[in-house]
Amino acid sequence: MPRHPLRHRLPLLPLLLLALSACHGEGPAPNPSERSLAPTMPSQKFDPAELKARLDPEQYRVTQERGTEAPYTGKYWNHHDDGRYTCVVCQAELFTSTSKYDSGCGWPSFFTAENGKVATRPDHSHGMERTEIICASCGAHLGHVFDDGPQPTGQRYCVNSASLDFRAK
Repeated sequence: MPRHPLRHRLPLLPLLLLALSACHGEGPAPNPSERSLAPTMPSQKFDPAELKARLDPEQYRVTQERGTEAPYTGKYWNHHDDGRYTCVVCQAELFTSTSKYDSGCGWPSFFTAENGKVATRPDHSHGMERTEIICASCGAHLGHVFDDGPQPTGQRYCVNSASLDFRAK
């Protein structure tokens, strides 16, 4: 009897759907005009060739091509040291360890960003309505923000480890 060509791939479908929904959040995406953290026009520009030479392939794909790393694989999803998380592209300080928490989604999660360091823009990719977060200084893709986080903000900044560096206190 001939085998169905997709049969061996079907068990991967629930895992893929889980990964996409984990960073989707609950309910509709927030209105970007209600969350104006910083202007969306980056002040720093970097040459793509220089970035390809300086960043590893995953860092480049995530920050410059709006990629997403697989959940539970990034360097910082289970990182608990005291310090500051910076943009891997321009080193702008984006988040502190005091705002990091375990959301259970497999990516580093923060309930707030440093004032004026993270900008937002609508993201309609993959058939979802989300709010993308980018470095306000250089425009690097960081991840997405959702309104299902803890108090005091109620926000969850779901960030790719590949977009971050860390500076210990």
